[in-house]
Amino acid sequence: MSGRARLALCAAAATLMASCSLLPLVAEPTWLLQLVPLMAVQTGVGAAARRVPLGRSLTVAAQALVTLMLLTLVFARQHAIAGLVPGPDTFRYLAELLQQGGDDVNRYAIPAPVTDGIKLMLIGGALLIGLLVDVLAVTFRSAAPAGLPLLALYSVAAGLSDGGAEWLWFLLAAAGYLMLLLAEGRERLAQWGRVFGGAARGPGHPEPGALAPVRTGRRIGAVALGVALMVPLALPAMHGGLLDAAGAGVGAGNGHGGTISAVNPLVSLRDNLNTNDDRQVLSLRTTTTDISDLYLRIVSLDEFDGTTWTPAQRHVVGVPDRLPTPMGLGGDVRRGEVRTTVTAADTYAQNWLPMPYPPSAVRVSGRWRYEPVGMTLVGDHGQTTRGETYQVTSLSVRPTADQLAAAPQPPASLRSEYTKVPSSLPQVVAETAKEITAGANSHYDEAVKLQDYFAVTGGFQYDTSVKVGRGPEAIANFLKQKEGFCVHFSFAMAAMARTLGIPARVAVGFAPGTPQADGTISVNQKDAHAWPELYFEGVGWTRFEPTPTRGTTPSYTQSDTPGTSLPDEALPSRGASSAPSAAASPSESCAGELRRLQACGSPSAAAAPHHDDDGTGPWWWLLIGLGALPVLAVPLSPLLWRARVRALRLGGHARTAQGAAVHTLAVWQELTDSAWDHGITPDESLTPRKAAARIVRLGRLDPAAGAAVHRVADAVEQVLYAPRPSPATGAAQDVRRVVEGLRSTVSAGARLRALLLPRSSVRVLWAVSARWSALRARVTAARPTLRRTSGQRG
Repeated sequence: MSGRARLALCAAAATLMASCSLLPLVAEPTWLLQLVPLMAVQTGVGAAARRVPLGRSLTVAAQALVTLMLLTLVFARQHAIAGLVPGPDTFRYLAELLQQGGDDVNRYAIPAPVTDGIKLMLIGGALLIGLLVDVLAVTFRSAAPAGLPLLALYSVAAGLSDGGAEWLWFLLAAAGYLMLLLAEGRERLAQWGRVFGGAARGPGHPEPGALAPVRTGRRIGAVALGVALMVPLALPAMHGGLLDAAGAGVGAGNGHGGTISAVNPLVSLRDNLNTNDDRQVLSLRTTTTDISDLYLRIVSLDEFDGTTWTPAQRHVVGVPDRLPTPMGLGGDVRRGEVRTTVTAADTYAQNWLPMPYPPSAVRVSGRWRYEPVGMTLVGDHGQTTRGETYQVTSLSVRPTADQLAAAPQPPASLRSEYTKVPSSLPQVVAETAKEITAGANSHYDEAVKLQDYFAVTGGFQYDTSVKVGRGPEAIANFLKQKEGFCVHFSFAMAAMARTLGIPARVAVGFAPGTPQADGTISVNQKDAHAWPELYFEGVGWTRFEPTPTRGTTPSYTQSDTPGTSLPDEALPSRGASSAPSAAASPSESCAGELRRLQACGSPSAAAAPHHDDDGTGPWWWLLIGLGALPVLAVPLSPLLWRARVRALRLGGHARTAQGAAVHTLAVWQELTDSAWDHGITPDESLTPRKAAARIVRLGRLDPAAGAAVHRVADAVEQVLYAPRPSPATGAAQDVRRVVEGLRSTVSAGARLRALLLPRSSVRVLWAVSARWSALRARVTAARPTLRRTSGQRG
């Protein structure tokens, strides 16, 4: 393979490696499998055009044309001439598909489904980056600027990703770029001939080994990569580094607990509650005089995996002027209207908008999107609450105990989604729930008994420093220890409610703040809170407060006698308007966009569950396993190859004179390769006896290991020079003794390198190169014969 072809292959590989950083953005990896053959065709056309050779501009034009034809074949063959040649309809259709992809990107949360529009953006973008990298690095022979398109590709993925394994994708992209630089350097040096080299390769290979500049380039690349990874960790002032733990969330907080992550809003909740710096994060002005129910809700957590609760990935739309009535809220439930102005501190950057629930209208500047199922607003393209002032009109819903107790069964779709509990949930959770709620006449009575058990009768204590462990046993440990903070109480009550068949989720936000002398309400970091929301048909999602000493107990769950669970009919809030809302019931006010998203197919239906087709079927795990194999095999391949070769060389042999001779030479080869792996470069100009003495001297071997080396060298000399070689016994055991001696005299780092990156594994590359050269020689030798044969015809 020519140096230019090798460079083109490295450019394509670097683009594919950088494209892997886009994998977390979508739910399925199938687009990457489609990209590989398309990238191969694009690279092959460039290599063929340069081999002709065509001019640079014609080469780029040929690759661009083929790329367009490939995209036409994959995405718009019904609109193309002969299914391949693009025409006016093709460009029109591709433009519409790109627009649809842009809309889908704004509509779906990460990981998004791979719609046709999103797939076109992923594959088309990667092919465009691949074309730029190929043009810069191969056609114009300038690999360094080719890193800019690769950086742009990685930056887009890192900017949109929600955290997790950014370091892995960075390492992959960086490794591809370094490989490209090394390939270009090798190709440039090859034009000057062999300048200077390292030690000899081995028997039959008198050429020098890896060029010194290549070795130096590898070391410089490794050091640069290590510095890029370690410096952000070593300097505390550099927040948001590649491996910065605080950078896992979506918000842009300052690293001191002022941000609750949108991806996992519970990550910093404990830090907010335990902070010594209880700073103000929000300031409110409201029309209600009773702030006991003025909870500010950030996001709802409605997916439960047995370990924790997380927000589901939902569709988002533009913020409507008037938000629809909450699902399930009937017209006979009393409600009032509350207006609240919220001002966020400059130190509070949250990309979910804290609002009283349920909101009916929001006036806010900036780029915000509306999630209809949870009735929340989320920032778009980095939009946060930092320094924002916004107005929220919300409903003060005042159901009675009778209305909650008489609530009918919720719709089947909602019940199936919000009553799911994983099989890993300990049985004690469901058993305790049944025991606590024994004798209840309705789901409402069960909910009140659960709330009173945690807040009043169960003997639970509020403690923000307690640890109940992680995993499925966490809730069981909490029920046993009876100590925890709001996360534990809300998690446990919501999980137990689900085991009883009550739809439940967890809300995260802020408990009511503290009134100030100027009429405002101050909400501080320590007001961060989590509480369960249970669904009752005719009322909707209803707040409960199981956490003792925190928040306020809802009036519709308060009992006549403290310590009992007999409900008392609630009184309306003092500060809320008693006039009924003009908003229609859900079945009347459900907007067309909500109907399209299946967020209100019935008067109180929930969005269609997303769990049946979420891309986590067996084939998905099979693809992950297949993708992980090369990732693991590449770094482990030298170790595996050496282990296999060692086993063959030191294994059994034919019980003949020729078999013994071959075995002796193989054992000697293994001894010299093992010494090479531990830093002793072989010198093929020496006799076996002198080579053995050199290994003993440089390896600082003890007398027993040294004697073993000389025994193997004597056996080799017998095979090479004696007319009738004496059979050698125990040579394989001698080599193993020598390897132990070599390992005992080198550092731990050298031993690790000898194991994972043995120097002698370069023989694989030499063997492949030799076979390729022999194949080319045979093909070249066959060409004159073919020409003569062709000329004799006719």
